[in-house]
Amino acid sequence: MPFSRYHGQIEITTVADRPHLAGATLDAGPWPDFMRHNRVSEAYFHRTLTDFPTTCLIATTPDGQVVGDAHAVQLARRAEFPTGGWEQAVVWAFADLHRGVQPDTTCALNISVAHHLQGQGLAAALLSALRETAAELGHSSLLAPVRPSQKSAEPQTPMTEYAARTRPDGLPFDAWLRTHARAGGEIVTTAPASWVVVGSLDEWRQWTGLPFDESGEIEVPGALVPVRCDIAQDRAVYVEPNVWVLHRLEVGGGKRG
Repeated sequence: MPFSRYHGQIEITTVADRPHLAGATLDAGPWPDFMRHNRVSEAYFHRTLTDFPTTCLIATTPDGQVVGDAHAVQLARRAEFPTGGWEQAVVWAFADLHRGVQPDTTCALNISVAHHLQGQGLAAALLSALRETAAELGHSSLLAPVRPSQKSAEPQTPMTEYAARTRPDGLPFDAWLRTHARAGGEIVTTAPASWVVVGSLDEWRQWTGLPFDESGEIEVPGALVPVRCDIAQDRAVYVEPNVWVLHRLEVGGGKRG
């Protein structure tokens, strides 16, 4: 029976159940242009829908409009949480698939919600649906190299310090980390080099509209940490840290229908 759950009147299913909606256009609002130039993502991200359709989700309104999605890969769990975060998880997942290694873990890559529905709980519903889907597949855990939603306001704050910050109620300070915690996720560690973008200075000028005319650290809108600029090498490098969150699952505990 196809996987299906609802958030209000919004239906959430896997791409495997509705393949005709794979890759549908979704207006999730502005996204920093420089973030689109990660080489691992360019090579693999579009393939998640075809190679891992049972852990990629689509959310639609009653009239069929796509208003949310989630991409996740499947892999065999390693002993350590990799410092390479998002990138390493993707490489491991596709390597495991190529080698025929049986996966026991789902790793969430992103969750997107239409701009006009953000802040209404749909992202949390998609996260819960990912947990349920992974459990139905017999996976013991859902991992997530989380990009904290408010960290770009504090690019100079170390990620370890930021991730450990809590509110008086004990929940994480950051809204997206807080959503994961409420869903049952546990902050485990940071991934210091989760998402890397390398480009010439001209490329960075095009991506950001900034001059990039001095060597050193440059704060870029939307970046979680400063970008390192090297005039002599005609190069700037962005190495984004993320936060590893672990969701322990009750295998087979989800329900279909």
